[in-house]
Amino acid sequence: MNPPPFRADHIGSLLRPPALLEQRARAARGEIDRAALAAAEEAAIDEALRLQERVGLKVATDGEFRRRSYHSYFYGQLGDIVPDAVSDSRGAGTGAGSRGAQPTAVIRSRLQWKQPIHVDDFRFLAARTKLTPKITLPGPCALHFRGGDAAVREAYADVEAFWDDTVAAFRAELTALAQAGCRYVQMDETAFAKFADPEVLAHLRSRGEDPERLIDRYVGVVNRVLRGLPATLRIGMHLCRGNRGGLWHAEGSYESIAERLFNALDIGLFLLEYDTPRAGSFAPLRLLPGDKCVVLGLVSTKTAEVESADHLKRRIDEAARYVELGRLAISPQCGFASVESGNPIAKEVQEAKLRRVVEVAESVWGNT
Repeated sequence: MNPPPFRADHIGSLLRPPALLEQRARAARGEIDRAALAAAEEAAIDEALRLQERVGLKVATDGEFRRRSYHSYFYGQLGDIVPDAVSDSRGAGTGAGSRGAQPTAVIRSRLQWKQPIHVDDFRFLAARTKLTPKITLPGPCALHFRGGDAAVREAYADVEAFWDDTVAAFRAELTALAQAGCRYVQMDETAFAKFADPEVLAHLRSRGEDPERLIDRYVGVVNRVLRGLPATLRIGMHLCRGNRGGLWHAEGSYESIAERLFNALDIGLFLLEYDTPRAGSFAPLRLLPGDKCVVLGLVSTKTAEVESADHLKRRIDEAARYVELGRLAISPQCGFASVESGNPIAKEVQEAKLRRVVEVAESVWGNT
C-alpha cells in the first residue's frame, strides 16, 4: 500500500502580507525596480516558511507569493496568454460563499517553454528550509477549458498543435524540476471537478463541446504529460471548484467523473475538496484503486470559523468507510489566496487552520 507523502498537507497559496502587496503596487507604478520587488518577495517567503515550520507541517510552499494569480505565473511565461480574465458574468454572485464569475482564457500566441519557470523557486525553498518543498503548477487543460477551441484558434490553425505545444511545455517544466531535485509537484486540474456542475456542462455544450468527449480528451492530455517522467517525482492532482476571494465557480459530486478520474488518469495522489456539501459524499472514493491515495480537503479556506478537531476526525472516519485509513490524509480544501488579494480571513485564522490540520493528522495517524 502506497501512503500519501504527508498526512498533513496544504494546497499552496497563503495570504500575502500587506507589505508585499504594497511593494507589488509600487513596482506596478514604476516606483521600485524588479530587484527591490524580488527582495520583498523573498523576505515574505522566509516568513511563510517560518509559519509552516511553526505549525508543524513537513511540507512547504512559497505561498505562491511571486504570483498575481495561481495560473498567471506559469502560463504567462509560455506566451502572450491571459489564463484568468474575468469578463464572463455567468452565475456571478456577490459576497463570500457565492458563485463567482467564471474565468476565461485569452490566447494570443503559441505556447512555448523557453526555460525553467519554477526551478529557481524550488531551489530557493530547498536552501531556506528543511521541510520538503512542494511546487504547485496549473494543469495542462486549464486554458482550453476556460476558452475552448475558439480561444485556441486565435493563435492556432490546428487545435492538435495547441495540445502538442501544451504537453511539450509541461513535460519540459516537470523534467527540469525533477532534474533540479524536486520530489513533490501538485498540479491543479480545475476542469475535472467542474464537469459535475449542470451549469458548467450547459456552457460547454453552448460553445459546441461534448462534455463526455472532452473529459476523455483531458484525461489523454494529462496522461501524455505524465508519461515517462522521472520516477523520483511524485505528482498529486488537486481538484478545485473555484477559489477566488471566497467565491466558488462550480458544484457537484465526484460521482459522475470518479471512474475516469481515479482509474483512467495516471495519477496516484488526489487532493480533493470536501469542505462543503457542494462536493457531495465520500461514496465516489469507493472507486479509488488500491494503490492510489487521497488527501481530504476538509478545512475551508473561505470561512473564518476554525473547524473543530472532533468534526474533522468524524469526517475522516466517514471517508475511511470507502478508502483504507492508511491511504488518506488531510488538508485545507484549497489555497488561502489563489489570487493575490486573498480570501476574506485573517492571517491568525489561516495559522489556526493550518495548525488544526497538523493536530488532527497527528491524532489520527500518529504523524504528519
